[in-house]
Amino acid sequence: MHWKDLLCSGRIRDFKGKPGSGDLRTEFEKDYHRIIGSASFRRLQDKTQVFPLDKSDFIRTRLTHSLEVSSFAKSLGQNVSEEILQNIKDPGFLPSYKADVSDILQCAGLLHDIGNPPFGHFGETAIREWFLKHLPKLWWKGKPLTEVLPVQMQEDFYHFEGNAQALRLVTKLHYLVDAHGMNLTKGLLGTIIKYPTASTEVCSRSGDIRTKKMGYFYADREVFQQIQEGTGTYGKRHPLTFLLEAADDIAYKTADIEDAVKKGCLSYEQLLQELQNFPGGAQEEEYEKLVELLRYRYQRALEKGMDHPRGNAVQNWLVQVQGRMIKSATAGFVEHYEELMAGTYKKDLFFGMPGTGMMEALGEIAYQYAFISRPILRLEIGADAIFAFLLGRFVDAAIAYDSGMGMTSVQEKLMSVISDNYKAIYHIYAEGKEETERLYLRLLLVTDEVCGMTDSYAKALYQELSGIP
Repeated sequence: MHWKDLLCSGRIRDFKGKPGSGDLRTEFEKDYHRIIGSASFRRLQDKTQVFPLDKSDFIRTRLTHSLEVSSFAKSLGQNVSEEILQNIKDPGFLPSYKADVSDILQCAGLLHDIGNPPFGHFGETAIREWFLKHLPKLWWKGKPLTEVLPVQMQEDFYHFEGNAQALRLVTKLHYLVDAHGMNLTKGLLGTIIKYPTASTEVCSRSGDIRTKKMGYFYADREVFQQIQEGTGTYGKRHPLTFLLEAADDIAYKTADIEDAVKKGCLSYEQLLQELQNFPGGAQEEEYEKLVELLRYRYQRALEKGMDHPRGNAVQNWLVQVQGRMIKSATAGFVEHYEELMAGTYKKDLFFGMPGTGMMEALGEIAYQYAFISRPILRLEIGADAIFAFLLGRFVDAAIAYDSGMGMTSVQEKLMSVISDNYKAIYHIYAEGKEETERLYLRLLLVTDEVCGMTDSYAKALYQELSGIP
């Protein structure tokens, strides 16, 4: 892979500004303004990061998380670019590319969760499990859908992914000017495709991060191919994707700990004890230094007479952990540079680097104290009921929609609830398609609608349609 291709500034639909317009922005800077001005980005303010429907000012939403990822990603881009220019000295990496890399990663951080459904990662699980359970029971002209839909169309729902939905949203569903969505640069689109893999190729046990999850829907295969050709990746992972993923890991693994402390799910003493007892942690010199640093931050908070020394210690410590992790990810990129550029590197950037143990420990502690805490589990049970109801009602209506079979009055009313923009996109891409693919696109229309909902809207719509006052 070559940087001149990887940083492709071309778009799916060619767009050139008018001569003499005075717009001096680069194409990647234009991407940034398209993203932050979009309704899809604004909706992230009412989507769950960890704690659903939380009213606290301190707890992160998908929006605040995305801003943090964007910041870390840009920092990583600046660090890595300097390493390439000063130490690696790749002749294919021009000095002007530093700004492009930083801008692409800043934008990618804003977009990385934009396709996620309401109620956090649980929403993805709920959608997958609903289709696994119900697709064999849904019928089309006397046959179950599992006998009607080709394998890849079925697998798209069984492996439903927020990352694939993000690509779909920014290239199609953001229907502002035409059917090309935000019409972003191919260099940026290539970066947000974390898994350049079809749903039929997913293999989470392969040891290759590229095939861990699905990266695009069958419906978006042509867009995917155009991005691959434009960036020269051809099924390989874009090198900048590794930096985006590292930024996401740094952001959520530290933020989840801070939010768990803020919510009272995890105390300073419990955090320290868990870190001390984490298997394998003591084998890392860097790990021990970081644990000692947590103790030091607590002592400093006591000396300063802080009102809440434990919370202050954790917050200050996590900021320092973030700095160490940025350094570790940068080192990982430099060490594996040739493999990354060849598309053969299979792990994340922290693998085997100082700080790996701390990243693993923070993830495990957050899981134990936040993700499977009683409040979260209760909220997820409620969210499951919401998904089951909405998917059941909308899928039933969507199967009959635009089929010539006739619809009940309730089905018609349900389809009127779905976004007019999403229905317009369906009709554009369904035109000329054979019957089976049109059916598949109608099922995607439902997942498009559900993923576009905020937590509050999904809950309110569920209550309204089910007659709950």
